Amino acid sequence: MEAENHLLKKRVNLFDGICIVAGAMIGSGIFIVSADIARTVGSPGWLLVVWLITGIITIIGAISYGELASMMPHVGGQYVYLKEAYHPLVGFLFGWTTFLVIQCGSIAAVAVAFAKFSGVLFPWISERNILAQIGPLKITSTILVAILMIAFLTWLNTRGIVTGKTVQNVFSSTKVIALLGFVLIGFVATKGINSLQINKEVFWHAYRLGENNQMIPLAGFALVAGVGTALVGSLFSADAWYNVTYISGEVINPKRNVPLSLVFGTLIVCLIYVLTNFVYIKILPLSGSATGTDALSRGIQFATDDRVATSAMSVVFGDYAAIIMAIFIMISTFGCNHGLILAGPRVYYAMARDGLFFRKVAEINRKGVPGFAIVVQGIWAILLCLSGTYSNLLDYVIFAVLLFFTLTILAIFILRVKKPDIPRPYKALGYPLIPAIYILTTATIMIILLIYKPNYTFPGLIIVLVGIPVFYLWRRYSGNPAAESEIDTGEEN
Repeated sequence: MEAENHLLKKRVNLFDGICIVAGAMIGSGIFIVSADIARTVGSPGWLLVVWLITGIITIIGAISYGELASMMPHVGGQYVYLKEAYHPLVGFLFGWTTFLVIQCGSIAAVAVAFAKFSGVLFPWISERNILAQIGPLKITSTILVAILMIAFLTWLNTRGIVTGKTVQNVFSSTKVIALLGFVLIGFVATKGINSLQINKEVFWHAYRLGENNQMIPLAGFALVAGVGTALVGSLFSADAWYNVTYISGEVINPKRNVPLSLVFGTLIVCLIYVLTNFVYIKILPLSGSATGTDALSRGIQFATDDRVATSAMSVVFGDYAAIIMAIFIMISTFGCNHGLILAGPRVYYAMARDGLFFRKVAEINRKGVPGFAIVVQGIWAILLCLSGTYSNLLDYVIFAVLLFFTLTILAIFILRVKKPDIPRPYKALGYPLIPAIYILTTATIMIILLIYKPNYTFPGLIIVLVGIPVFYLWRRYSGNPAAESEIDTGEEN
């Protein structure tokens, strides 16, 4: 780690870290996924419960990750924690899935979301505008804009961590302020709208929409299963908060600032998410009709293209809502993708140092960042954009994400036994009870998803498992065995 400390530049402070957490979390999901959640649980009360559970799980996860981050403030973050607690294979499976699907698939999806909302302002950007076609491959203006966005942010992040964090700070701050403005509008500019009263009358009347939008009441275990499946969208919208652990080696006083960034960043975003959904049910009825002619008659469930935030703002601002929300979501997705592109390559860099990725990925450029790793990530994300498979891959992501969350929190228990003497400047709050509750909760959600959404969960599990033979083949033929454990090497603050 000595060489790494001389090459990587410690330029990220606490505010930067919070911005990286918040910026990576806030993308387009908060403006869209509540429609699907509303169709799954069918009541305003349970819609809020789903977001509350998401917030609690996320914040507990962040608090618990803080112990690991303070113990092992190394580049690669979660990859290092899993490698040290279990075996290099487990760390590799995390890195494999992160590169193949989680990070690059998210980058592709967010870039396409940016392009689609850009189309509201610039009609030339459209999925119907086909620029070129090679066999089944169609390059639309939407895909072109998404690719250009990824290419630009990839180049930008090769210019150094100071450039990267400055851009992230600007966009993260803008997103948080804009969302707070959205919440404020929802509280003060909605007099005369009686949607909240309508929603209060059916606040806890849970149901799901079946075929032909038939209302199927939910109670008992069916309700638990409904909430569990609804969490897929909200958890994905709150994902990527742990990205700040990937850049621990570039954080000033990482043993303090990485845990605090995790806690404050997730707390701010999760609180805003819950308030945003309260604004939704204050402005729009939850139940609606697919054939409704305006935002109020369509409700949250059938908001046009699931754009709940746009529907809510259209009630307040009329025809200008689509433009206002398109600009905001463009800012949000741009900042989100910048954070993802900034953080992800540090995982591949750490893997390459351990001989588990191409050696060149472990090189630091003259700007003090893993430039080649950033480029490799950008190329794969662009290929996913061109293939059109990124959306299918992302359906499989949440199970793999939950699996690695659970293993990472379990690592706290394992390392307390395996490495009791390692300094822990920050310890998991409420240990062992709160981390145990987290493990139990995420395990329950995974079981529910395996039962009720097998088409999504089993492919995700397969992607992870395919990495097992890849790991052993790579170690056998690369001629570069995994590096020694980092946990005992120490690192200056």
